Amino acid sequence: MILELRNIEKSFGDKQVLTGVSFKAEGGKAFGLLGRNGAGKTTSIRILMNVFPANGGEVLMDGKPIDYDKVGFGYLPEERGLYPKKIIIDQLIYFAELKGMSRRKAIESIDYWLERLGMMEYRNKRLDTLSKGNQQKIQLVTALAHDPEIVILDEPFSGLDPVNAMLLKDVVKEQIAKSKIVLFSSHQMSYIEEFCDSIAILNNGRVALHGDLHDIKRDYPRDRLVVRTEKPDAIKADFGAACTVGENGALMIQLRSADEKKAVMSRLAEKYDIDEVKVFEPSLNDIFVEYAGDAPKED
Repeated sequence: MILELRNIEKSFGDKQVLTGVSFKAEGGKAFGLLGRNGAGKTTSIRILMNVFPANGGEVLMDGKPIDYDKVGFGYLPEERGLYPKKIIIDQLIYFAELKGMSRRKAIESIDYWLERLGMMEYRNKRLDTLSKGNQQKIQLVTALAHDPEIVILDEPFSGLDPVNAMLLKDVVKEQIAKSKIVLFSSHQMSYIEEFCDSIAILNNGRVALHGDLHDIKRDYPRDRLVVRTEKPDAIKADFGAACTVGENGALMIQLRSADEKKAVMSRLAEKYDIDEVKVFEPSLNDIFVEYAGDAPKED
């Protein structure tokens, strides 16, 4: 499966919110939709899910206009949408039936997910008796119970402790392994970097960067080395102003050109007691800061 937004335009009155937004997400891979608050992520997701139409452009599945009657979406919103005073199982069944499941199949699937997420004991309780993290897991059940082809996760790790975050990671990996399209929208770059094969960064309603994350990193100039050592002083003296100390204590050596890296790495390994030397690659956080911009507008 290939899901594509192609040249999407959206305005609300005189306000242009999206301008020519295009990106692709593939089945069996995770895709990260990134941007500062107000960059256009939520609007893009709502158009993708047919919550409201675009003013221009297309949403395609495998190159054809998407048929929303045949493609299932599972959505975990950043702002939770369940009813706090209602019994959990009752509303989970209600939402599953809205998505076309029979009551029997809905109960069977819901109970599987409640058990999978360690939530079966809360089945017949009101939602507002649960912690924020457990409410998050109940919301996840609504996104997955109907076995959708496309799973959209908006800040999915918000409010989760490390144990539950690990559980969610396992669930996400399972969805990817089933060849589903998994789309993340998050400000937690470590999770995006861990899961996503490709990304799109929005800036003021436009795609500032889009592509395979590994390729994006490889395209950066490879003219800096990261060196870890217990004896940095001699290396700093040798390389002078070209050698700086990073926040994590590692040395950063700026080369005159990328062609020098092999020779300098060999020199370091032969001359000094080093623990590690490697070519510097920017983190996703570095890339985000560079491309996300500093002038957000309303989503």
